[in-house]
Amino acid sequence: MRLIRSKGVGVYFVTQNPADVPDKVLSQLGNRVQHALRAFSARDQKAVRAAAQTMRDNDTLDEEKAITELGVGEALVSCLDEKGRPGIVQRAFILPPEGRIGPIDEAQRRQLMQTSLVAGVYEKAVDRESAYEHLKARAEQAAAQAQAEAQAKEQARAEAQAPAGGGGSGLGGVLGDLLGGAVGAGGRRREGVVEALAKSAARSVGSQVGRAIIRGVLGSLLGGRK
Repeated sequence: MRLIRSKGVGVYFVTQNPADVPDKVLSQLGNRVQHALRAFSARDQKAVRAAAQTMRDNDTLDEEKAITELGVGEALVSCLDEKGRPGIVQRAFILPPEGRIGPIDEAQRRQLMQTSLVAGVYEKAVDRESAYEHLKARAEQAAAQAQAEAQAKEQARAEAQAPAGGGGSGLGGVLGDLLGGAVGAGGRRREGVVEALAKSAARSVGSQVGRAIIRGVLGSLLGGRK
């Protein structure tokens, strides 16, 4: 009963004796319509007391005595109000159900709908977003964000591995790196073949010129030949 009520489903229990309904179920019932009970035995008297005690008390009415005095068409009625609170039990007459044989015409149908207690409540269709739709949209958004982050990381990694200065690719880029040098990992620049040969030649020339100058100076100082 607790699970069913939590889902907004109504259940009706109809019995001649309230003792047939377990206490755990009886405590979950909202609207109550109690007809007459005749307390001829101890069990019947217990059922009368149980039925009277489960209704919201009315100071002006002895529920236990009234249950045994109800006539045909009479009942003790306790219903929930618009805020879901149980109403004070009242002694009331029950109107017999009204019906007819055969369908009603369209004019009678419109009149019944306009005078209904729920007129204007259920005419407008409302298609609210379900929890599944909310979770699905959230999951799609998270997946798109993760994909965008992965693409950004991949692009950043590719840019970090690419040579600085927009070096060319293919055979021309390889020859350019070999001849003119390139930037390696960590931003350090590697010398090319041409730069290495030029520096080696400069060191060789510098060494020969230095040796010639030193020999000339020493020869002048020591009196040797020019």
